[in-house]
Amino acid sequence: MNNSKCCCDGNNSINAADLSQFKFENGLIPAIVQDAATKEVLMFAYMNEDALKLTLETKIAHYWSRSRQSLWKKGETSGHFQSVLEIRFDCDADCLLLFVEQTGGACHNGYKSCFYRTVDGEIVGEKVFDEKDVY
Repeated sequence: MNNSKCCCDGNNSINAADLSQFKFENGLIPAIVQDAATKEVLMFAYMNEDALKLTLETKIAHYWSRSRQSLWKKGETSGHFQSVLEIRFDCDADCLLLFVEQTGGACHNGYKSCFYRTVDGEIVGEKVFDEKDVY
């Protein structure tokens, strides 16, 4: 596959053999996640090959948790799933960009996006759920 787009609708999807084109550093590849409708950046995470395969197979975002050292299905605990509509990769094939339909908030702190504050400490994001009620 010589374009930099992976569709999740079955028309131009990649299979396990095609994963060799991606550059996994220490077994991981960075994944930036955007809301498909608004293009707002929701979060940043890492995927290993298994997470990417599961994401492609199920069209639900899966990641690799570096702190827990385990696969993580986004929304499994909170119910705030990410339905993956499209996956792109950059020119070096060392970073992924996922376009998703987000159910609820992406951030475990209750915000729509994990990027809800500025370096000056100002809260600029929208809180969409109370994390105490979810976790």
